[in-house]
Order: sequence, then C-alpha cells, then structure tokens
Amino acid sequence: MEIMGIHHIAIICSDYEKSKHFYVNILGCQVIHEHYREERQSYKCDLRLGESDQIELFSFPSPPGRLTHPEACGLRHLAFKVKDINQAKLELEEADIEVESIRKDPITGKLFTFFQDPDHLPLELYEI
Repeated sequence: MEIMGIHHIAIICSDYEKSKHFYVNILGCQVIHEHYREERQSYKCDLRLGESDQIELFSFPSPPGRLTHPEACGLRHLAFKVKDINQAKLELEEADIEVESIRKDPITGKLFTFFQDPDHLPLELYEI
C-alpha cells in the first residue's frame, strides 16, 4: 500500500452554525461545498484549509460527548501550520479565543501553542 497523504479530517460539532463560523470566519477556511442531508438531519460542509488540505464539518442531532483532553487516548490534537505564531495568536485572542502561552518545542526548536474549537477540540498552532 502506498499512502499519498491525508485526504481530510472529519469533525463532528454540537452547534453547526457556531462551528462553521469558527472554522470559516476565525480560522479562514473556505467553504468548498455545503449540503444538508435530510435523512440524517445532518449538515456536511467541506472546508478547504490552505492549498490542498480539507476539513469535513458534520452536525448530527445529539452527538455523544468525547474526551478532549490532549492526553486522552485517541486523536491527540489537530495542528495548523502558521508563518507567524505571534500574529496568529493575536488574531485568535482578538476574536475572544483563549490561547495558551507560546512554547518552544525542545526537539525541533519551533514555536507552538494550543487553543480549542467551540466543542473544546484541542487545536495547535505550529510555526514553520
């Protein structure tokens, strides 16, 4: 098997409009396609992130809760590449998003920080 990369990341949200606003208006994702699936009472919104990455944003009625602490078993977090971490942190804070202090990766020497989406999914900014 030859895996060529990651096609998309799927996120199920509890408040579709709130999460769509967060990913589009705050993080700057572009809507590729949005569709309401009547039979599932669910939205599916394909979002472009950067040049080729994609997030699928889903809504379902009453989704079960999930542990979101970064050290919980399962997906740890989703990390976004940024050129200027200080500017990105400032933009999030101006949008009333709480952002942790910027830290330095002891292995790579790169700067990073964490914040959360509206459902407390841990997200990371990683300066390249």
